[in-house]
Amino acid sequence: MSVNRHAQSEAAAGRHGRAPRNPAVVIDNVTMVYNVTSTGGGEEVPVAAPVRWARKALGRPPVVKNQALTDITLAIHQGEFVGFIGRNGSGKSTLMNIVAGQMNPTIGRVYSVDTPVKLGVNVSLVPALSGEKNIRLGCLAQGMHPDRVDEILPDLVEVAALGNAIHWPMKAYSSGMAARLRFAVATATDPHILILDEALSTGDAQFRERGQKRMAEIREQAGCVMFVSHSMSEIRDMCTRVVWLDQGDLLMDGDPKTVTAEYEAFMKDLAAGNNFAARARKEQLQSDFVRTELREVQW
Repeated sequence: MSVNRHAQSEAAAGRHGRAPRNPAVVIDNVTMVYNVTSTGGGEEVPVAAPVRWARKALGRPPVVKNQALTDITLAIHQGEFVGFIGRNGSGKSTLMNIVAGQMNPTIGRVYSVDTPVKLGVNVSLVPALSGEKNIRLGCLAQGMHPDRVDEILPDLVEVAALGNAIHWPMKAYSSGMAARLRFAVATATDPHILILDEALSTGDAQFRERGQKRMAEIREQAGCVMFVSHSMSEIRDMCTRVVWLDQGDLLMDGDPKTVTAEYEAFMKDLAAGNNFAARARKEQLQSDFVRTELREVQW
């Protein structure tokens, strides 16, 4: 298994007398390629000649390759709160789905110390039941004892921040209200590995504050959080580390303030139409990243 630069630095830390942290998730050389139909350009997926002729005769568009992730290697450690940023189509959600076990990568593997919990995926709720009853049902479905459910129910109701709507049937909820309910249920059992994809963008300030507090509690209990967001203020305030993906490539991995500053400068170039400057910035970051990896491999 290949070792990423964080894992290398942890091993070096151990040799210099500092206790290395234990990884909770290891993403090992993950590449994801989708086959999609396209009327434009792209690398066509090779198929047998009869199939190609049949598709052409029927007027069907060719199938091309879309590489969503390219050779991603990361280690997420116990107690870390890692933010994932990048413009739309960068592969963030694809990577989260792979870590959560929803899909298999084309190349590579993911290792974890426990089953990752992805918000809204591991919890099946019943639209006809009230929010309160769905909280109970979701907790019981995750193996929680009924007495424990009774004990923590008030706290979960407070985290969801739904007010009187907690007594309404879930089918009457907006998508944002439903997401807040799922967040409360998903975090009820103190998941060791929690994956949040734009989870806090669906609520008001009250919900965001309570949600952030709940995630801080999870991290303090030696769990880890993988958090996707387009809000740089949330990323800077909540994360201990930030990973920047762009068009399937890993550009930066490090301190939240440093990474978000580079990302905002990159997006500013794109918004101003300075595509050449944005491309040059990306190429420089990729070059710096490769040099850092080579230097740390040599210890």
